Amino acid sequence: MPGLIDAHVHPSITTLDLAAMVHRQASWVAIETKFILEGMLRRGFTTIRDAGGLDAGIAVATERGLIRGPRIFRSGRVLSQTGGHGDLEPVSGHPALCACSIRTSALSHIADGVDAVRRAAREELKGGAHQIKIMAGGGVATPSDPIDMVQYTEAEIRAAVEEAQARRTYAFAHAYIPESIARAVRAGVRSIEHGNLIDDAAARLMAEHGCYLVPTLVTYDQIAQFGKTHKFPEASLRKLQDVLHAGAGAIDKALRAGVKVGFGTDLLGETHSAQSKEFALRAQIQSNADVLRSATIVNADLLRQSDRLGLLKPGAFADFLLVNGDPVEDLGVLSGQGERLDVIVRGGIIFKNALQ
Repeated sequence: MPGLIDAHVHPSITTLDLAAMVHRQASWVAIETKFILEGMLRRGFTTIRDAGGLDAGIAVATERGLIRGPRIFRSGRVLSQTGGHGDLEPVSGHPALCACSIRTSALSHIADGVDAVRRAAREELKGGAHQIKIMAGGGVATPSDPIDMVQYTEAEIRAAVEEAQARRTYAFAHAYIPESIARAVRAGVRSIEHGNLIDDAAARLMAEHGCYLVPTLVTYDQIAQFGKTHKFPEASLRKLQDVLHAGAGAIDKALRAGVKVGFGTDLLGETHSAQSKEFALRAQIQSNADVLRSATIVNADLLRQSDRLGLLKPGAFADFLLVNGDPVEDLGVLSGQGERLDVIVRGGIIFKNALQ
């Protein structure tokens, strides 16, 4: 079968203890990221879309074979507003406010206003980002943004979309609630990430605009199980309850509206090894064949690589798996850490051959 595609990963977020993550040296994070990427390839994911934070050097090292990992479509730093999802800084009693300032961390640019968003997007595209990620609403992991918060104006989101289009690529958006989703879709994003709290009207709008949904069920499952053990922030664990059990219903609404549904995982830190559990969670909503399509041909189309990824034909990238079993009948053959994958080939290079 074709190699698998995960359209929402954060390999450079290497621990659920986000307070500790902020203080880890870049070299330490890079080494941890290497092992996370290599684990993804062992599980059959020959292509990934970084959803924010992956260093350009890691992508180069992977392409040159220094890291035995998947093909990477890198987003660089995400774009977020002050107090938005991606703003990791604590509340300050003496904030240094400057209208021309963009605050930057390893994960994000905090950019307010159309001009600042445009500049931040241009900076990431200049640095080789394959696409731009916008935070259009509240999230679980960061401290100061409620799940039901709407972030960025339509004009700000459109500025990022326009800059991406100028480079012949696209922008995509993190959003949970209908208002955030609709605003981002109207502004022209190519995909909505998560979307757990979508309603029927927002789903219809996505379908009308050809906007994809990339659900990430497994990350909520894993944070609920292991977040406290690995020091995931208490405030974030409380916010998790708002979206934990809503993902399956969101997928159902999207499919009924005619939205193309991709495949993502969004795992962080110690939970990356659960990547393939997304198949089992998705199989509770869709047929095995449709889940496999999401992780191959649908994601390939989302990445604008439908002629080179997600299929086996002359002229495509030589990304394929030889599976010991039939995943259309039993998605369990893709579970675990790739134990049932006898051969893994990425770009014509054999990374695993258990038949020798």
